[in-house]
Amino acid sequence: MPGAWDTETYLPLLKGKRVGLIVNHTSTIGKTHLVDSLISRGINVMTLFSPEHGLRGKEEAGALINDSIDVVTGVKIISLYGEKKKPSPADLKGIDVLVFDIQDVGVRFYTYISTLHYLMEAAAAENLKLIVLDRPNPNGHYIDGPLMDTSRFQSFVGMHPIPVVYGMTIGELGQMINGEKWIIKKCDLTVIACKHYDHTMPYELPAKPSPNLPNQRSILLYPGICFFEGTSMSLGRGTSTPFQVVGHPDYPDHAFSFTPVSMTSAKTPPMKDKLCYGVDLSSADVDSLFQQRKMDLSVLLKFYKVMDKTTFFNASWFDKLAGNSSFRKSIEAGWGESQIRESWKPDLEKFNQRRKLYLLYPDFE
Repeated sequence: MPGAWDTETYLPLLKGKRVGLIVNHTSTIGKTHLVDSLISRGINVMTLFSPEHGLRGKEEAGALINDSIDVVTGVKIISLYGEKKKPSPADLKGIDVLVFDIQDVGVRFYTYISTLHYLMEAAAAENLKLIVLDRPNPNGHYIDGPLMDTSRFQSFVGMHPIPVVYGMTIGELGQMINGEKWIIKKCDLTVIACKHYDHTMPYELPAKPSPNLPNQRSILLYPGICFFEGTSMSLGRGTSTPFQVVGHPDYPDHAFSFTPVSMTSAKTPPMKDKLCYGVDLSSADVDSLFQQRKMDLSVLLKFYKVMDKTTFFNASWFDKLAGNSSFRKSIEAGWGESQIRESWKPDLEKFNQRRKLYLLYPDFE
């Protein structure tokens, strides 16, 4: 049961207060949007803040989103994706308490955790209380991947010295941001925990977290497949199976093909209108993907072997996603998957020791 559903616990913290909400289309109690639910309970919702993909979740990745008015409630919306990533003191003026409720997918370069970071900074600076309504993490059952080198590669797709898959809910990560002093001033943070959840459980999201993660398969494949964003390949944006197919016109095996086209969720996808050959993961077994408990690197390594190595990587973007340059360099050096994974081990073990200090739910082994 997501934290948002536990209204008896947090409604008393909001009564008589002027409330700012950081929400999107996943912020629901059953089928009712949190905004509508709180307003119907007499809560004074002053301002809505919306992250990447907008309040209703219809914007494509990377699209600049402007401030507006919510057509349903008439409450003003301030975009936190575009020119502004962090609320200004003026945005927070007149607000007594902030509430964050967004479904995350537990992957470092998925930008909702960066929005949380900036929100915690802004709340701390204005001495505001922040309440996070926690939600289960569909990739919360393992940790994997290279660690972020924040001294060189910090960006909106990687703000913290954590691995790509960090095995924490957004509430647990919020506690870690505070506890590890990744923000200058500690945020007055309260996490409304999920009920009946632990880190071994599969969790199927009731709503698409963003337009190009349409189902559970795409969410489980996302940690490994997203690295193709830093290459010259298509990962299926502009098809009905984004993050479930990978291809390029020059891929030598022609057994499977697809053609990205312009659509609402991807207006100008990579390889638009070009016939791409590649790999189809759209029928991969969801249970098997969950049980693997590791990112799939095999497709990335397979493509690198057969494609033109001089044009394969967009090095700066790939390194931002990886959080360092060593992952790309290990692929270029011809390392196999086991050698790459061995190089991650020391950092993952150290991170896991720190991670355990902030967990709210029973952990995986």
